[in-house]
Amino acid sequence: MVYLLKTELEKNQQLLFALKSIYGIGHAQSFILCKKLGISKNYKVHELLVEQTNELCKILSGSGQNFTSNLKKLHILTFKKLISIKTYRGLRRLKGLPARGQRTHTNAKTAKRIK
Repeated sequence: MVYLLKTELEKNQQLLFALKSIYGIGHAQSFILCKKLGISKNYKVHELLVEQTNELCKILSGSGQNFTSNLKKLHILTFKKLISIKTYRGLRRLKGLPARGQRTHTNAKTAKRIK
C-alpha cells in the first residue's frame, strides 16, 4: 500500500486515477504531476519506486496548495464565516436550501432534505 498525504492509494490502479482519490487533486492536476515525474499515465501505483514517491511528496508539499484535512478545514471556516456575517449564501446554506438562484418551487427537493 502506498500512503500519500494521509490517503491510501490502491496498488492496482493507474497512478493518474489514484492521485484523484486525494482530496484536492483533480484530473488535470494529477496529469500535470505525472508529467513532472516523467511517468506514463498508464503506470500502476505498485510499480512506483521509493524515490518516485518521495519526489511526488516533495512536489506536492512545495506547490503551496492545500490538500486533504487543511482544505477541508478551509472550506468549513469559509462557510462558518458566511454564516456568522449573515450573508445570503450563508443563511441559505444554514437552512439547507440552494444558494445560487435555483428554483425551489418544484425542484431542490434533495437540497431541502439534506441538512
